[in-house]
Amino acid sequence: MRKTLLLPLALAFGLAGCAEMSPSSQRVGGGAALGGLTGAAIGSFSGNAGMGALIGAGVGAAGGFLFDQHVQSRDRSYQQGVQTGRAQAQTQSAR
Repeated sequence: MRKTLLLPLALAFGLAGCAEMSPSSQRVGGGAALGGLTGAAIGSFSGNAGMGALIGAGVGAAGGFLFDQHVQSRDRSYQQGVQTGRAQAQTQSAR
């Protein structure tokens, strides 16, 4: 009974801590969590779920970081295009 009550509470508190995270931290943390779960599942087949979770969390965090860098680069390119378009529109309206 005690374990069934503590697990949902622990999950709820863990998720509540993510509310104030930046989008970058959320992407890296989400990658680490997903990688850790996947690594634990794969590691359980070989008899070492803990090591699999540790390796998976590291790989997932790296993947989340790379994905975050891609999203930031895409956003910067979009903003640069918007600024260029506005500058061209102002130049043409001044003629």
